[in-house]
Amino acid sequence: MTDLATDLFADFQRQATSRIDALTESARAGALDAAIELLAGSLQNGGVLQAFGTGHSQAFAMEIAGRAGGLIPTHSLALRDLVLLGKRPLEVLHGGLLERDDSVVDDLWSLYDFQPADVFLIASNSGVNGSIVGLALKAKAEGHAVIAVTSLAHTNAVTPKHPSGKRLSEVADVVIDNLAPYGDTTLELPGGLGVGAVSSITAAFIAQLLTIGAAERVQAAGEVPPLFISANIPEGDVHNRALQDRYGDRIGHLA
Repeated sequence: MTDLATDLFADFQRQATSRIDALTESARAGALDAAIELLAGSLQNGGVLQAFGTGHSQAFAMEIAGRAGGLIPTHSLALRDLVLLGKRPLEVLHGGLLERDDSVVDDLWSLYDFQPADVFLIASNSGVNGSIVGLALKAKAEGHAVIAVTSLAHTNAVTPKHPSGKRLSEVADVVIDNLAPYGDTTLELPGGLGVGAVSSITAAFIAQLLTIGAAERVQAAGEVPPLFISANIPEGDVHNRALQDRYGDRIGHLA
């Protein structure tokens, strides 16, 4: 390992941990309270937390929906469902262009069973692609609250791609800054190439903060928070299935 690589590793750790520390402190100061109140209220009223992201922001939806230690009334929307559950051909998934296509929103929406108490959590580092903004607008038009996780530094530096001319941050009821820089990378190699993307790390941390906060709020109200137990420990499947059955296909998690 070269000295440069060792230094870059340490620099990236500082870049990542400084953002994690900042998110923790802002959460402790109440910056996530509005989002947590929406999530807890949804859970207490029979709602499902609907998570959506494209590209690497799909990782945020995976942190929210269907994982051990996470909330059971959660569901991940995905563009690939247009092929798996809908009638779009496999070819539409090639090239990554689907996330920029605002016309997919109605087809995507039609694949799922949404209820009035559902809240939408939408993650996008840039916050300007057509499917992202389009879904946020659709959710709002249907009466749902929208929580956005995005990079304010990046989204405010680029032009919206949705016909409305809006950014995700301009549609959502609550906006959470993932603290990623413009372009996402935090380090520079000799010659000027960027490396060390950080948005996936901070978005995953935000997802866990929201999950913890919502679960704690539900428990503080005298209810048992509906949390997944790992399927790989004894009785995990039994516990999970008993709660999953309450929501049926509304939280159908694909492999």
